[in-house]
Amino acid sequence: MAEKIATREAYGNALAELGEKYDFVVLDADLAAATKTGIFKKKFPERFFDCGIAEGNMMSVAAGIATTGKVVFASSFAMFAAGRAYEQVRNSIGYPHLNVKIGATHAGITVGEDGATHQCIEDFALMRAIPGMTVINPADATEARAAVEAAINFKGPVYMRFGRYAVPVLNDKETYKFELGKGVQMKDGSDLTIVATGMMLSMALEAAETLAAKGISARVVNIHTLKPIDKDIILKAAKETGAIVTAEEHSIIGGLGSAVAEVVGEGCPVPVVRLGVDDKFGHSGKVPPLLEMYGLTPANIVAKAEAALALKK
Repeated sequence: MAEKIATREAYGNALAELGEKYDFVVLDADLAAATKTGIFKKKFPERFFDCGIAEGNMMSVAAGIATTGKVVFASSFAMFAAGRAYEQVRNSIGYPHLNVKIGATHAGITVGEDGATHQCIEDFALMRAIPGMTVINPADATEARAAVEAAINFKGPVYMRFGRYAVPVLNDKETYKFELGKGVQMKDGSDLTIVATGMMLSMALEAAETLAAKGISARVVNIHTLKPIDKDIILKAAKETGAIVTAEEHSIIGGLGSAVAEVVGEGCPVPVVRLGVDDKFGHSGKVPPLLEMYGLTPANIVAKAEAALALKK
């Protein structure tokens, strides 16, 4: 049984660990305990600034600090980092292409009891649309730690999405290598490809095992960087397997499914069946029932895979 760790925990630990190696500052919007930036604050209090419950102002402060040459992390819940502060992120960080790294936690419906107001399922769509914005969604704690270091070494704005819910650790921290903008083939297959991001990757691998028992060979690809997306790995999968299913804890509008469909539609048209949150808001509740309610399950990935296979010519 794989160990389970929330990617927000990995984010906080990574900041504290990497703070010894790199000179960066961290801002938070009165949520340091929840976003786990408090781990960095305890270790480097002189490099941590609490901006209060004012995310728009925090992004403007981050932009100002970045103009001095500093790498800046600005953290809040995804709904506030991507939603409430969108205009400041777009105009103060994105437009001047500043070196601000947005650490957005508590994304997706797995925020659970916090309900629809906090369950951000639109952040990929919002952030992908900002010119020059890099968008990362790690699948596990190992990838989250590696993504933070990659963001530090990348010049330009980065949006990173982290979750509250503990998810299986799939990658070995001693051997895993994170490459910005490059997908990772987790399992080979010839009949179709499941392209997953974030917490849905472990479910995609489980679905592939179920499909194998039915005699269906499913390739599994991890897309940790939604922008710039790895066109090569997607087009290779389209050409070699002829059908794709996408899986994400995000609206089916504007996220991974849309990004993959754009690549496939232009480069190698094959059926693309999207699994995500249909055009609906979230609900307050325990995480497992919510995942069932919204169809974010291995069983539903299997059903979508069978639907994609039926569309193959």
